[in-house]
Amino acid sequence: MRAVRVERFGGPEVLTVAEVPHPVAGPGQAVVAVAAADVLFVEAQVRAGAGGEYFPVRPPYVPGHGVAGRVIAVGSGVDDGWIGRRVAGQLRDDGGYAERVAVAAEDLVPVPDGLDLREAAALLHDGVTALGLAESTGVREGERVLVTAAAGGLGILLVQLAHAAGATVVGAARGERKLDLIRTHGALVAVDYSEPGWTVPGGVDVVFDGAGGEIGRAAFDLTVSGGRFSAHGTPAGGFALPAGERRGVTVRGIEQVRFAPHEARRLLARALSEAAAGRLRPVIGQTFPLERAAEAHAAIEGRAVVGKTLLLA
Repeated sequence: MRAVRVERFGGPEVLTVAEVPHPVAGPGQAVVAVAAADVLFVEAQVRAGAGGEYFPVRPPYVPGHGVAGRVIAVGSGVDDGWIGRRVAGQLRDDGGYAERVAVAAEDLVPVPDGLDLREAAALLHDGVTALGLAESTGVREGERVLVTAAAGGLGILLVQLAHAAGATVVGAARGERKLDLIRTHGALVAVDYSEPGWTVPGGVDVVFDGAGGEIGRAAFDLTVSGGRFSAHGTPAGGFALPAGERRGVTVRGIEQVRFAPHEARRLLARALSEAAAGRLRPVIGQTFPLERAAEAHAAIEGRAVVGKTLLLA
């Protein structure tokens, strides 16, 4: 079968397609024929050789941490009833950029009828993270909420959840194309943070910062005393984790989205259910066939994407 391998750390060009053995379901595992694989910005960072203190992977390896597809085989100790079911699941290790993957059966979540497998893949991490952040931060009706990197797969879901909670949502992104998108998903105000001196008059009660760097620090300065600031993204250069206690701001970092497997399954099941009911709408901005994984990474790193990016096997 085909899989995408990282033979050495480097630019997107180090992602190459190779023929590898078909996976075999071990005890407690299921083999999933992959329809779509999630593509994460952090996977591009790791491929480039960054984040070794957090992700101690070494080439050669097959990247990818989440897939959606159909179960085609199970190992010992797994109910045969899984065979043929449409499922989504996060992987505990790498290996998702492939036509088939062996997954711990206990990590699989059935995909509800009526929900496309691509939509399920788009929610594998972003849906889990968005719901987890919304639960831990607690957006209340009438609050003003700023979402940075609001046109990304995660940001769009956070805009929707804050809007559904009754908040006034300010979405911050780069360029009119992205601003138009976030307006259609519930942002009353859309701000272009590529413009010098961007601001939000009157400040905000809650910030979901998926950008980091100088953008994140500017967003923190807009947080009112007693507000909440969540720093969970780094595309603009490092997590923005200021000393919030000096201004009475509750600051939460990336640790709040590191979920135990059972918690990730709970949140994924809820995300899939909300999407099937039409209450959560993932935006799939672009898809690439498996053999064009390098193009997918290049697009993400070049900020040329909106919504979620997927690989199709």
